[in-house]
Amino acid sequence: MFIFFIVSACDPFFPISPCKFLLMQAIIWVIILSTYILTSPVSVVDMADVEVVDPKKCLEESCKPKCVKPLLEYQACVKRIQDDESGHKHCTGQYFDYWQCVDKCVGPKLFAELK
Repeated sequence: MFIFFIVSACDPFFPISPCKFLLMQAIIWVIILSTYILTSPVSVVDMADVEVVDPKKCLEESCKPKCVKPLLEYQACVKRIQDDESGHKHCTGQYFDYWQCVDKCVGPKLFAELK
């Protein structure tokens, strides 16, 4: 933007050396500043040293106590079908109900944290 201002301030029909000088000076300053920024000592954190923690897992742990009813229904279903040898009975509905409750609690907190 600064360079555009200098170029527009110069008269294109009568190119004079001070105008070219200002333009070149601005370009040199941009080069100097970008070189300084790129070579300045910055504390770079090695990604191997940083342990990334999934915020969803932490939020799920805090939301699980709020979903006791679906969890108890799932556990009761598991006990009911424990002796089923045919393999036709399952507790998929109760399992998904439990995780839907947890996800419904986690969702707003998680996306507020990620923004």
